[in-house]
Amino acid sequence: MAVTYVETSKLPTPMGTFQIHGFIDDEDGKEHIILSMGDLASGEPTLVRIHSECLTGDALFSLRCDCGAQLQAAMEKIAAEGRGAIFYLRQEGRGIGLTNKIRAYQLQDNGADTVEANEKLGFGADMRDYSMLKPMFEKVGITRVKLMTNNPRKIAALKDLNVEVIERLAHETGRNPHNANYLETKKGKLGHLIAGEDK
Repeated sequence: MAVTYVETSKLPTPMGTFQIHGFIDDEDGKEHIILSMGDLASGEPTLVRIHSECLTGDALFSLRCDCGAQLQAAMEKIAAEGRGAIFYLRQEGRGIGLTNKIRAYQLQDNGADTVEANEKLGFGADMRDYSMLKPMFEKVGITRVKLMTNNPRKIAALKDLNVEVIERLAHETGRNPHNANYLETKKGKLGHLIAGEDK
């Protein structure tokens, strides 16, 4: 997959000042970013989060998922360490898009779980693609990572791209009464490494 680097600038946030790096997918025109802090090309393992866009969770504070809490926690952990990167990918709704995610939400309101809802709309349970990461990792010089994730598919995707996953760091946050069933479905049907209610 061809991804073109655009530009880098400073991004001050409540958690600290990050660098924001812009990329455009040459095939579909989607824009992806990296938020980074510190020297990424030192060869030392880099604290990394691969985060797929979730407008409802990241920007609208939805409690139906844990996405917004995960994004904020990743930014806080990187700021505390002083070095790391968040790869923010435009793959709303595990790849089905925003309006289809709203359709899926309606099905969930009527009893379907998150996987069943996607499948009823004619989609796979998880439609995300991580191939755009290769040129993004190459641009910032990251080859070894400490990956903040509960999703084994992300670990496998990085290994396929020859990025060495030194360590998986559990990234559980944001559980609430509105997303408890969603999290259990991700654990039971998608294989996410989530401890559960007692965590």
